[in-house]
Amino acid sequence: MEVLIKASQFILSLSILIIIHELGHYAAARIFKVRVEKFYLFFNPWFSLFKFKRGETEFGLGWLPLGGYVKISGMIDESMDKEQMKLPPQPHEFRSKPSWQRLIIMLGGVTFNLLLAIVIYIFMLSFVGESYLPVQNARYGIVADSLGKKLGLQNGDHIIAINNTKPDDFTDLPKEFIMGQVQTVTVLRNQDSIVLDVPESFFGKLVETRGQRFFSLRYPFIVHSFSETSAAKEAGVLPGDLIVGIGGIETSSFDEFRKTIGQFRNQQTTIWVERDGIRNELAITIPEEGVIGAFAKPVNEIFEFETRNYSFFAAIPAGISKAYTTTVDYVKQLGLLFRPEVSVTENLGGFITIGSIFSPTWDWLHFWTITAFLSVILAVMNILPIPALDGGHVMFLMYEVITRRKPNEKFMEYAQTAGMIFLLGLILFVNFNDVMRLFR
Repeated sequence: MEVLIKASQFILSLSILIIIHELGHYAAARIFKVRVEKFYLFFNPWFSLFKFKRGETEFGLGWLPLGGYVKISGMIDESMDKEQMKLPPQPHEFRSKPSWQRLIIMLGGVTFNLLLAIVIYIFMLSFVGESYLPVQNARYGIVADSLGKKLGLQNGDHIIAINNTKPDDFTDLPKEFIMGQVQTVTVLRNQDSIVLDVPESFFGKLVETRGQRFFSLRYPFIVHSFSETSAAKEAGVLPGDLIVGIGGIETSSFDEFRKTIGQFRNQQTTIWVERDGIRNELAITIPEEGVIGAFAKPVNEIFEFETRNYSFFAAIPAGISKAYTTTVDYVKQLGLLFRPEVSVTENLGGFITIGSIFSPTWDWLHFWTITAFLSVILAVMNILPIPALDGGHVMFLMYEVITRRKPNEKFMEYAQTAGMIFLLGLILFVNFNDVMRLFR
């Protein structure tokens, strides 16, 4: 069921992004009186799921969910309509328009994707604000995993500075490291302030593990609810109990309990729980899976998160700023792919990777957050100077503006074909990567 819910959210988000992107091209073309022959969500080789015609444009739904397109009259695009290009240019065609109008038409999709991200951020900020965890409110410190320990971090450390600058939001800390710009990290440990140097080689190790063995938020194991076959519930554990040990071993946090319980698979032992300030010892049988069927209290109920609230008008500049920051951060992340420590093949993902970032339940706030982020990604990727992408068309248009002559149409056809082959190969490659990760 979780897979179905994630897939449904992914398809809905993808459909919205494609429609908005193609609507940008469509709107710009119509403004300059360029005929749009087709407007399709998803590709339709050989046949369409359905279609209808309104005015001069055929609207339809394709069956291949790899994108969408608008067929603009008089333009070398995905349709590769060579016969039309052999005829003399007509006033309603793309190729008969001045270069500045063609440039606006080509940038219409990217512009609309960025505008969509801005609109989503504005409404999210005005309706629900921006929730964050102040660093000083992460009162139990961090959980240092294997990579974090190699850096010198320890469980319970409180990060108080990055490059001698005090951070505000705890959830932004991993991003600082992933961007590869951290030279020092200052932690508070047992009332002592300790400065740890971050070597250049650390970034490569962080990339190899995708940050999964670095550090995370440390919190106590306060029981929130139980699974249907819960060993903890059978043992007498109640919601609100604080689990502080198992098998005579003290566990001061959820992560410590999770690491310790593996020693007691298929065994009868005891767990310590604190209830109303009193410690109780309960007999329990740990199943083969090494879990007790108790869910920890959500972190937003343990820690004091703060919210930046915005009026609608205040949310407008804040939404623009958030879209700008998201775009810049993503461009920087793309730049990291060219660092020698980064394996491009290991860090590219396809539909499975994208689908996995959606919530396993219908969480509309999370859905729109991810959709806004994907809209930024779509805008950035489309503006790359690759033939068959908007950026490729813009590149050729800039060549025309500078040299004052159009590229040879035969060359444009070859470039478009090469770009489409490259993009199709890239799509196959990244999705093959996803499948191989599942097997691993």
